[in-house]
Amino acid sequence: MDAPFRVAVFAVLATAVSIAGYHRVQAGKTRERFDRRQEGLLLAITLRLAGLAMWVGTFAYIIHPPAIGWASVPVPDWLRWLGAVVGLAGVVLMYWTLVNLGKNLTDTVTTRRDATLVTSGPYRWVRHPFYLTAALLMAGVALLSANWFIGASGLVVMALLVRRTPKEEQKLVEKFGDEYRAYMAKTGRFLPRLEL
Repeated sequence: MDAPFRVAVFAVLATAVSIAGYHRVQAGKTRERFDRRQEGLLLAITLRLAGLAMWVGTFAYIIHPPAIGWASVPVPDWLRWLGAVVGLAGVVLMYWTLVNLGKNLTDTVTTRRDATLVTSGPYRWVRHPFYLTAALLMAGVALLSANWFIGASGLVVMALLVRRTPKEEQKLVEKFGDEYRAYMAKTGRFLPRLEL
């Protein structure tokens, strides 16, 4: 029976969307406009289409699983429930990340005019904890839904975010200069650096 897994997917996503939505609204109060072309048109369009595919697949799973049943895979229940734990970890990390990021939040590679360099909270250990958050949420939903289409579209989204990251870091270097270079030298991009 899929109903408990569908409820778990909905709970994880509803919580994550609520947290992200609140912080986007708060950051958007500056009414600052961004030039999204700096991402690169092809990358921007491809990233949004992959995200749309992932969301459509996920909503189809929540609302009417047979609509996406063609992509279901047999996954043991314990592994699916592990997806709930992974998704919950993503929600917690999202909250921690966005609270620390504050008004610096954007949905593109461009930084805000009044941006500050954030190195507290999860940014103390990784430069892009929001992408780690996205990976945890997508992995959690893919496991809970036991659906390869949702998982594959999530992987494409992550690959495109990883591809976009150097351009984002270039913009941060332009904004913060040597301060950001020093931060890069001591902090991992997506995972904490291991001190040997």
